Parts: sequence; C-alpha cells; structure tokens
Amino acid sequence: MSRAQRKDRPNSRFHGRVEAEGRRCAVGGCDQPGEFRAPPTDEARRAQDGPAPYRWMCLDHVREFNAGYNFFAGMSTEEIHDAQKPYAGWERETRAFAANGADRPPRWADFADPLDAIGARFRDRMQREQPRADGRPLSGRDRDALRTLGLETDADRKALRQRYAALVRQLHPDHNGGDRSSEARLQKVVEAYQHLRAAPAFA
Repeated sequence: MSRAQRKDRPNSRFHGRVEAEGRRCAVGGCDQPGEFRAPPTDEARRAQDGPAPYRWMCLDHVREFNAGYNFFAGMSTEEIHDAQKPYAGWERETRAFAANGADRPPRWADFADPLDAIGARFRDRMQREQPRADGRPLSGRDRDALRTLGLETDADRKALRQRYAALVRQLHPDHNGGDRSSEARLQKVVEAYQHLRAAPAFA
C-alpha cells in the first residue's frame, strides 16, 4: 500500500480488518465499508438451517457492538462465578480414548438435535443416495445428472427422453422468442442427458 493510500485509510492498522470491494456496513443507514466481522443476530440464527453468516460492520459500529457485548448477560451470580473458574468445563465427563488408538465416533443418540438440522440433512442425503429398485448401479456423476434433469433415482430411459425433450422446449431460445438467458442451464441439461444416455442404468 502506498503512502497516499495509507493516508486515505488511516485505520488500516486495526487488527481484524478484512477489506472487500463493495461490501457495506450491515447497520442500516451506514454507507461505510463493512470490514470487521461481528456475530449474527439472534433472528438470523433462528432463521438459518445451520450456522448463520457473520455480519460485517464498519470500525465505528463494530466498536459500538463490542462495547455493548456482555458474555455474562442473563447469568446468575453463581453461574458467573462458575464460568470464571480456571477449570470451568473440565468437570464434565469425557469419553475415554480407545486403547488401540482408533477412537470410536460418538453415538447418534449422543447428539441433541432439537431443530432436526442434523437429522433432516441425513435423511435428505440418504434419499439422494438410495439405490435403484432394479439394482442397476448409479455413479456420483449419474446422480448429479439426474438432479440436473429433475429426475427420480428410478427413472427409466423413456422418462429420460421425455424429460429432456420438455426441458429443451422450455429453455431453447427458439421457443422463447430468441431469449438466450437460459442457455447456460440448457447446456447443462444437454450434457446431463448425453451422459445418462450412455450410463449403465439407462442402457
């Protein structure tokens, strides 16, 4: 960074600054660059299936946020005292390491999943990876191609042709008044169809 740039940006020395072109402060009405990371709001955490993204703030607003943050908010005197103990957390029981060095993974029952975030993703993954009823093998690329075409795992060759023809009619510029905005998706549809035509499951 040149001397002139350093003069224009006198606060670049602050730890934690992450510059990004076009990113603005998350505080409403602020047009300063959002260059300092802050935790998401409680509303964002509740609305997100998984960890919510961080907020990005300008220096003044992240200072304001940090000044108002209180780790002990809502705790009783006894809870604050316990949290400040040097060995806080070490009193919880932990699993013993395996003698042969190969530690066993935690049991599914050990997880608390009140929002069904883990279970829902697991079921979705199992559904996407389920085998075909006819026993024909499906590779990972086969499954990706099926998802591109919007077909079920057990689709047959006739369903493949019908779905491909419908998508071509829907996406081709000749059927959309010359509109070429869907060409990228059409190319993926064509590639997926060409792949599946030669796949063992559709032979």
